Amino acid sequence: MFKKILLFIVGSFGVAEGICQQNTLAYFLEKAAQNSPLLKDYANQVQSNYIDSSRIRATYKPQVNASSVNAYAPLIHGYGYDEALSNIGNFNELLTVSKQLVSKSNLDNQFNAIRLANASLEVLQKISVKDLQKTVTAQYITAYGSYQQYLYNNEVYRLLSGEDTLLKALARANVYRQTDYLAFLVTLRQQELLVKQAQTQFENDYAQLNYLSGLFDTSFRPLTEPELTIDKPIGIEESVYYQKFSLDSLLLKNEDARIDFSYKPKVNVYADAGFVSSLQYLPYKNFGTSFGITISVPIYDGKQKKMQHDKINLAEQTRKNYRDFFKSQYSQQVAQLLQQLESAVETIALAKEQLTYSRGLIEANGKLLVTGDVHIADYILAINNYLATRNIITVNSINRLQIINQLNYWNKQ
Repeated sequence: MFKKILLFIVGSFGVAEGICQQNTLAYFLEKAAQNSPLLKDYANQVQSNYIDSSRIRATYKPQVNASSVNAYAPLIHGYGYDEALSNIGNFNELLTVSKQLVSKSNLDNQFNAIRLANASLEVLQKISVKDLQKTVTAQYITAYGSYQQYLYNNEVYRLLSGEDTLLKALARANVYRQTDYLAFLVTLRQQELLVKQAQTQFENDYAQLNYLSGLFDTSFRPLTEPELTIDKPIGIEESVYYQKFSLDSLLLKNEDARIDFSYKPKVNVYADAGFVSSLQYLPYKNFGTSFGITISVPIYDGKQKKMQHDKINLAEQTRKNYRDFFKSQYSQQVAQLLQQLESAVETIALAKEQLTYSRGLIEANGKLLVTGDVHIADYILAINNYLATRNIITVNSINRLQIINQLNYWNKQ
């Protein structure tokens, strides 16, 4: 069961087991599933229910018990228990076989309760897998976004560092004023701080990713872009969340029937054989046997049966309320996410177009720096515009991936 869950997680992202690299989303999903105590707990509960099923079968098989009850109440000088009550001695050595008679429909009800409980656990397992996927994927996307922030900030820092020597020489040659060079130097140092800040943020996000995946690892690796695509939408009744409501309904119906079975007459047959004697008269002849039947018929218990049925009815009403609320929210949630996705894609397209102009402006200003035909302030402004545009692209790209992650959370079966 647990192995199936692992294959489900890895397979849902189209990555074969065993080829996962340590900087891919599939690697962290696999490790998170392997280390999740909740998934292991569900697997153990399913096995425990199978044991309960076997116990039910064993309960209605013949039960064999051996008993030994031995008492002696002597009379000493006429003092002692009344012989009529104590019988002087009472010695019982018995082997008893008993069997409770139960109808097939009653047994089916009990076995069905276990089957439904396991089916419910399997649904909870799937939901937990989806929750785990969503959480780990979201953190991976966040860490990947931090890594991209670090990369492009470092790219700009290297660009500025490359211009530093040239501008310093031009300032000494009075092509640029010293104040202009100092303004550039402040920008360079500020960019260095941004790189360090982006690196620290990436390390923190990466450490949180390891934590969610149950990994103890203090190293840091570049993260590859998660290849997320929108899954084909499914009907609401195909959703695993809706399956839970359906199973809850069946569980309540089964429990309602169990209440009726508990008020049926109970029949038990038994037989015993052994030695029962007071040792007062021919004790060697006191070996024997007996058999019988006991019947228990409930007559009146203060209307508790009706009370239990009423509780089931209330639970069913609660289930319907949650189901109806989920149905009304499901479509709205998906529609909102699709709208947000469209907005993020449009913003990325506009920002990429702007980025082309910003990059071109930096390159043109860089060439003019050599001859002193551009103000350093204009060059710094062009770089800041480039940074702002790159940030918009990164933020919206990460937002796009997060939205796809949420959509797949609702769309996947």
